[in-house]
Amino acid sequence: MISIIIPVFNEEEVLFHLMERLRPVVQGLGRPYEIIFVDDGSRDKSLDILKGFSSQPGVKVVELTRNYGQHAAVFAGFSVSSGDMIVTMDADLQNPPEEIPKLIRTMEEGGFDVVGTIRRERKDSLFRTLPSKVINMVARRITKVKMSDWGCMLRAYRRSVIDRMINCHEQATFIPALATYFAKNVTEIEVEHEERFAGESHYPLRKLINLQFDLVSSFSDFPLKFIMYAGVLMALLGVGFGGVLGVARAVYGAKWAAEGVFTLFAVLFAFVGFQFLALGIMGEYVGRIYREVRRRPEFVIEKIYAAGQAPGIGFQASGKE
Repeated sequence: MISIIIPVFNEEEVLFHLMERLRPVVQGLGRPYEIIFVDDGSRDKSLDILKGFSSQPGVKVVELTRNYGQHAAVFAGFSVSSGDMIVTMDADLQNPPEEIPKLIRTMEEGGFDVVGTIRRERKDSLFRTLPSKVINMVARRITKVKMSDWGCMLRAYRRSVIDRMINCHEQATFIPALATYFAKNVTEIEVEHEERFAGESHYPLRKLINLQFDLVSSFSDFPLKFIMYAGVLMALLGVGFGGVLGVARAVYGAKWAAEGVFTLFAVLFAFVGFQFLALGIMGEYVGRIYREVRRRPEFVIEKIYAAGQAPGIGFQASGKE
């Protein structure tokens, strides 16, 4: 069985076109399937449109109580999916649904646990592609897995990998990197990439920065080590600079030392700036530990709509019912 999981946030202009292209693709797979739309607190008519889709066979709509973010919405879809192979994709049609059979075929023929994708001739702006290059570089360094495009949502996973990720119960994580932690065989293939059908991207610079820190903090303590080593280096430089100033004062007199007061201020400001940076990074880690300790749900499902059954009302969080 194949599960297609699509997080949706304010995509009313796209959904009918998405369904029009997606339905023939999944029907052509020649096997049982389910299409799971996860409404991530949309404020337009997206949920109403999705409720209409839920009357069709094989379509399930998950309504979240508010906007939790794309990765939490995908985890909500994971928690209600039944497929042996799970495919995730964006709703904006930049990921062509017609590429899904290629992912399924690659997974079956190669026995892979995760199939990632490389967007061929990417249609995004420079503002989107440059942060993606940084995320790709960091992800490769942290995970030690040499994949080229970590930011593409069009990916396929085995059921075993999904179950292991759900059981992690992490509050903030980067799904593609987490999947490689539990997967034995990982590969990636080239897929087409299209212009966004309508609307604007829901990933402004702020969210891209948060995603980058989720990736780093979930899989590495490098920032903390960097602070430690940089602090040691700055302390040594400070001692050395103090020695130089002491010798120069003895040789050239107090007048020379007074004239160097602005240099001292510059050094002081550099140290103070570094201290604030260090406190900020450590504060981020402490804040994430605090969120983990509270054990608040990563997402809350308000209702589930599916053909042939009344809307289910329930509470689901981090993969646990």
